[in-house]
Amino acid sequence: MMPELIAWVLVLAVAAYACAGGTDYGAGFWDLLAGGERPRRLIDHAMGPVWEANNVWLIFVLVIMWTGFPTTFQAVFAAMWLPLALAAVGLVLRGAGFALRKPARRLTQRRFYGAVFAISSLVTPFFLGAVLGGIASGRVAVGTTASADAWANPTSVIAGLLAVAAAAFLGAVFLCSDARRFGAEDLVGYFRRRALTALGAIVVLALIGLPVTHSDARHVWEGLTRGLGLLLVLLAAVCGLGTAVLLARRSYRWCRYTSVASVALTVFAWGFAQRPYLLPTSLTVADAAGAPQTLRWLVIVTVVAIVLIGPALVLLYWMDTHGELDSLTDADTQAGRAPGDTL
Repeated sequence: MMPELIAWVLVLAVAAYACAGGTDYGAGFWDLLAGGERPRRLIDHAMGPVWEANNVWLIFVLVIMWTGFPTTFQAVFAAMWLPLALAAVGLVLRGAGFALRKPARRLTQRRFYGAVFAISSLVTPFFLGAVLGGIASGRVAVGTTASADAWANPTSVIAGLLAVAAAAFLGAVFLCSDARRFGAEDLVGYFRRRALTALGAIVVLALIGLPVTHSDARHVWEGLTRGLGLLLVLLAAVCGLGTAVLLARRSYRWCRYTSVASVALTVFAWGFAQRPYLLPTSLTVADAAGAPQTLRWLVIVTVVAIVLIGPALVLLYWMDTHGELDSLTDADTQAGRAPGDTL
């Protein structure tokens, strides 16, 4: 039972990063497509208090995987070192671009750092999704050597695009609420339209992904189309539909929760679909697990980390979403609009 428990903690951490970190990646995606400075200023202000905190979940994923399932960690990083390295470079450049853009005084510098931040926000989730797609398709096993086929295959491409679309969806939904909270009413509609567009893209990609996974990732496809995996997929679809209804009715209070639920449920559906494997269909959870004593200590450390860090993260998210941190001023939103702003 111990390896199974650790495996579900790993899935939970992946879901948390997909939702928390994905929201930030989505904001960066819309920064890339923004037609003027006002949306970018809103994105800067909304992300500022929490963007680094969300990477805690990624660190948690790596620690759990490295300590609890060292064989899986070695196999994945040996076969997928290139996309993982590109994702890591994207993380670094993304942080640098975000941090250096605001204090930059020259327009050319702000545009350069903004482009670095925005493009990295697109690259990083794509390659992380591509890695998950390569694992789901069974292309990673113990002893697999690095090759383009491991991550540049139909399932990986669909998974990478879905990761980008899901991040864009979450980012736009959260920015709707942020724009309303900060009194930028025109930006509410701006991001509402983009949230609905991103949700439409997810639906299209999911429909394309059905025949792709059927032929390219059969084990996961079977897990997603029956039993608990299918139930979670249906619940995710209901939450996505609920988010669309709430957005259409301009009811932004609950749409954050339904959008997060739709993405988290999808991640858990993927976890159930892979059972009993960590690396379909070559390495089971039990075979990949580390020593029993190591797993016991890992559970203890995980519980301590949740007790110490969990309340702080919850408080940070609550304060940010309830406007208890810095307020957005007219100077931040440039309420008078500059020439060239298009919403």
